[in-house]
Amino acid sequence: MANENLPLSYKGHPLRRKDNLIYYGTMAEKYIIMLQVLSAKNMGGMQVADKVSVQLQLTDPDLKSRDRVVKKSEKDSLYAAMDVAAVWLERALAGK
Repeated sequence: MANENLPLSYKGHPLRRKDNLIYYGTMAEKYIIMLQVLSAKNMGGMQVADKVSVQLQLTDPDLKSRDRVVKKSEKDSLYAAMDVAAVWLERALAGK
């Protein structure tokens, strides 16, 4: 039986969702990824993201929101966005 207390994660980092925003990573680290679903289409009775904004952000609360953004991109699917997000987050946390 699955443990309900375990958060959803992808490649070792937690995922949190609030409406059309998905946060990938933890605020305790220096960087986090913000994914924003910009548009979705209906496929087989289910909404599927077809335009997703990806942003690598610093977690420093003293910075203005526009100054936190390190990198940004747009992808045509949530899968492609998560793929880029995982690489960006790993490289940023490794200091590369």
